[in-house]
Amino acid sequence: MGWTLTHEGSAFVNFRHFDFAEPRPHAHAFRWLDVKHFALPGRAASATDRDLLAALIAHEQFRDDYAGGGVDPEGTRHGEYWLRCVTPEAYEPIGRDRATLLLRTWADQHGPLPAPLSEALRSEAYDALAAADAVHHLDGLGEAEYHDWASVHGEFHELVLINHGTGRLTLLVAADD
Repeated sequence: MGWTLTHEGSAFVNFRHFDFAEPRPHAHAFRWLDVKHFALPGRAASATDRDLLAALIAHEQFRDDYAGGGVDPEGTRHGEYWLRCVTPEAYEPIGRDRATLLLRTWADQHGPLPAPLSEALRSEAYDALAAADAVHHLDGLGEAEYHDWASVHGEFHELVLINHGTGRLTLLVAADD
């Protein structure tokens, strides 16, 4: 491969920072969307999606347990899984519409969202989904690959968006913990 992705920045949408019309105890308190943006190097123009997924998995920013510890360059966990178990083959190609439905179903599961939260999700996730050339869903792993405290997440959804036109790869992680 001979190249790496460049981390351009991150965003974090925490549902607890938004006012909901009807209080729903604990329904929104521990829900969030983490977004990480990466630039594709010019030499990656002919890279396959599998190559790009491998570059993402190799990146330091991928070493995040999403349980409050943040990125750990020496980390052994990624979300619910042991990092060593996450491979490009664990991702399935998924259409933009199906990926959007997955994210909307997760976000809206407890009822209507406040307009500012809906806007934050649109600008951080749905717009990028709509523009992606390819979307991949981490769906090829199961309980056998869970790390020792994986049960901290109630739901864990991971999407990788590839946009060759903008030269960007975006990692979306939506979870409840």
